[in-house]
Order: sequence, then C-alpha cells, then structure tokens
Amino acid sequence: MIKATLVGFSAVVMWALLALFTAASGNVPPFLLSALSFSVAALIGIAARPFTQNENAQPVPVTAWIVGIAGLFGYHFFYFTALRNAPAVEASLIAYLWPLLIVLGSALMPGERLGWHHIAGAMMGLAGTFLIITKGGGFSYDSSYSLGYAAAGACALFWSGYSLLSRRFQAVPTSVVTWYCAATAALSALCHLALETTVWPATLQEWLAVAGLGLLPVGAAFYAWDFGVKHGNIQVLGAASYAAPLLSTVVLILAGQAEATANILAACLLITGGAALAAKNMILRQRSAAPAE
Repeated sequence: MIKATLVGFSAVVMWALLALFTAASGNVPPFLLSALSFSVAALIGIAARPFTQNENAQPVPVTAWIVGIAGLFGYHFFYFTALRNAPAVEASLIAYLWPLLIVLGSALMPGERLGWHHIAGAMMGLAGTFLIITKGGGFSYDSSYSLGYAAAGACALFWSGYSLLSRRFQAVPTSVVTWYCAATAALSALCHLALETTVWPATLQEWLAVAGLGLLPVGAAFYAWDFGVKHGNIQVLGAASYAAPLLSTVVLILAGQAEATANILAACLLITGGAALAAKNMILRQRSAAPAE
C-alpha cells in the first residue's frame, strides 16, 4: 500500500508543473489546450500498451468507462467554466475542496476507516491552500459570479467522486486511462470548436510546453493517480494533495515567476504538517514493522 500511495503522490508532484507549463503555452485557449495535451497523454498509453497489456484482463465495466471519462472531462469542463464566470482566486479555492471531499468521502468506502487525524490533516492543508491562493487576503461572495462558483463546486465534486469511485474498480487496469484521455481529448476538441476561437501555439517553446503538459501533469499524472487511488491509502493521498498548489508556487518561484513570502512559508508548514498528520498511522505502522523484519 505504501508503494501505491507514493505512486499516487507522484501525480501531485507532477501537477505542480501545471501552472508553469500552462503559462508557457502562450495564448492557446483552454479547451484547445486540453484537447492537445490529452491527445499526448493518450499517445503515452498507446506507446506503453505492448508493455502493459494483460491477455487475461476482464472486460472493463460500462460504469468504469462512465466514471473515468466523466471524471477527467467533467473536471476540466467545469474548471474552465468556473474560470470564465468567476474570479480565479474564488474559483480555485472552491475547486480545491476536492482533497477534503476525498478524505471525508473515504469513510463511505468498504474497508476504510476515517480517523480524526485524516480530517485534521485535510483541514490544515485547506488552510495552507487558502493562504497561497488568497495571498493572505480574504474571500468575498458576489452573487453575480454564482454560475462560476457553482461550476467550481461541480469541479470539486467530479474529481473527488472520480477518485473515490475508481477505488471500486481495482480490477480494472490502469492502462484503461489511455482511453479516458482519448475521450477527454475528443470532447475537449468539440467544446473548443463550439465555444472558442482557434489560437495555435506560436513558437517552438509553446509547442514544447504543450507537449510537457501532455507528458506529465496532464499525462503520466493521471495514470499514477489512478493506480494510487485504487491501491494506496486514499485518505493520505487526499490530504497530501494539498501539496500541489504549494509545490506549484515553489516551481514558479524557482522559475522567477513568483516571489517567496511569509504566507508561502506558513502554507508550507500547514500543508506539510497536515500531510504528515494524515499519514500518521501509515508511518507508525511502517516503523513498528521494521524491527520485526
């Protein structure tokens, strides 16, 4: 379980590159960027197929297809809709309720037990995320942004629901994410044609940024996350997911696109402490097993 949890957490690390690569992709509209990057993600799975194909694999249930495609496409559809109809700070904060929803929702999963430290760890992560996104400022509600707020809430529900329900399909191989990505690319392309004006990447750097998105934060990350939520400690993964905005900010600081502040330091302490608290049982179990070995 520890190995699978670490694999799942590697997705969080890769998601930290999302903001940097997105900014470097230029003026490509969101749905076109999603279509391009998910196409790259699908190609990763197709290229890896000869090494992962299982001749004895069972047919993938229809419900697994629905959960997978709705999770990946639904999250991005509502996220882009939220950003179009509400300020980025408020939309991001509401959307980033999904790690907390994963932790709380895990109590409903067979064989899972939710402890106080899971909830406390997730809340500490949420507080750290609030500091990063608001930069120490506040959150104000404006009814004119109701559609954007609702879309951000749907975004959080879709991703937490996808992550939790995926655990019910542990027998479904992670390679099926290839086709989730392909379907998401196709649906994103349709949304682009219906809603956006086409703007292609203008330079080699922008094309490389699009490729980077498809290889890591919008590619390998989804394969790693699928494996992690199916076979790892889902409460720990939920709480540790709040490290994504922190790591993203650190990457932007290192790239010279953001400044280090006291809020970042405080957020670091909150998120790291929250993740460690949520993983308390797993860490202690590993230590107690070491002498016995």
